[in-house]
Amino acid sequence: MANILVVDDEVKMCVILQGMLEERGHRVATAQDGRKAQELVAGQEFEVVITDLKMSPVDGLQLLQAVKKASPETEVVLMTAYASVQTAIEAMKQGAYDYIIKPFDLDEMGLLVDRILEKKRLVLENRQLREQVGGNRGREMVAGKSPQMKELFALVDKVAPSDVTVLIRGESGTGKELVAEAIHRRSPRAGGPLVAVNCAALTETLLDSELFGHEKGAFTGAVKKKLGRFELAQGGTIFLDEIGDVTAALQAKLLRVLQEKTFVRVGGTETITANIRLIAATNRDLEQAIGQGHFREDLYYRLSVFPIRVPPLRERREDIPDLAGFFLQKRGRRFEDIDPEAVDQLMHYDWPGNVRELENVIERAVILAAGGETIGLTHLPLSSRSTPQAVSPGEELNLERLERQSILQALQKSGGNKSGAARLLGITRRTLYSRMERLGLRQGSGD
Repeated sequence: MANILVVDDEVKMCVILQGMLEERGHRVATAQDGRKAQELVAGQEFEVVITDLKMSPVDGLQLLQAVKKASPETEVVLMTAYASVQTAIEAMKQGAYDYIIKPFDLDEMGLLVDRILEKKRLVLENRQLREQVGGNRGREMVAGKSPQMKELFALVDKVAPSDVTVLIRGESGTGKELVAEAIHRRSPRAGGPLVAVNCAALTETLLDSELFGHEKGAFTGAVKKKLGRFELAQGGTIFLDEIGDVTAALQAKLLRVLQEKTFVRVGGTETITANIRLIAATNRDLEQAIGQGHFREDLYYRLSVFPIRVPPLRERREDIPDLAGFFLQKRGRRFEDIDPEAVDQLMHYDWPGNVRELENVIERAVILAAGGETIGLTHLPLSSRSTPQAVSPGEELNLERLERQSILQALQKSGGNKSGAARLLGITRRTLYSRMERLGLRQGSGD
């Protein structure tokens, strides 16, 4: 729901637009002249102002200036006759969001408002994300003093100013999404949206619609046109997480976007230009997937123009004390509150869930050590899995067997609950199901 002001000296236009916008759930005020609109804008906040261009004595351009002075974040849409299009274009240079030529279809205006509000939502989310990730908060999950992390951020600084596609590789929980955020914040597109999509969290049909949008009536349940994430990311960056889980059909569509910089909504015919930068991430072995025929080689080379590997936490153990201290500080405790023996255990644990698991362990320890109690070994849920099982001389290291054991142990600890087991392993539930199926493990009925 948004506050919207409609301004037009034709009462009929105000009534029609007010009815349409209120049906969409918005609060709508109207004014029949520019002066009344100026008074309304000065007295309250509006997310969107829709105004006619030709009015007297205060016209749409003058109202635009007043709106931007009173509330720079309010978006202004101009309604104009064809003969005044050039004036409307000049108005966009002064800060108008868009213009629409009379007569227009009401659905067209409704979709334009939807696009404005979705963009404002994404801008707000990005601002909040920048506040979380900016400075030390959030970025600490991937930053560190280790040589590996210094090398990683050197690569980030090199690739950020360009517009090339980046493929971020690393295990679950290493902070790949934060590397994508760091690249976006340092890029010329930082003023645009950063739109993230978890490709493993949606079915093929839903992901297709989520990425590219759909037209009204494109499929059962498509009651209105929907803008996809590629469209919402215009002028900014789209981050496709778990790209290795995308189906063959969607791989073909993504390849087209990368090759031609265009796409078509599901059920549509209009070709839309994709003014975006694409960053992808995966924890899968894409080279192996190519060999097995599960991933397109041509798409792989398009995605992997500039690969970046995020090292697992076990490869940068010297960063563990700083990370632990940071997570403790977030929860009102100090690094000095941890017993040295507990720190030693943190340093020697292999962290299959990486930084995400470390944060969860610290959070649990703080809860268990309530009242200012020193955090010791008894507060760390690592005793039964703090070190990998020793391998006897001559015993073969079988990755599939170790993966099977890890999954079975996680399922046992979670009481058969798949969501809980996935959290323990630092992977998504969908990835867990996929790996269980590949290993021939019965999925049972637990959630």
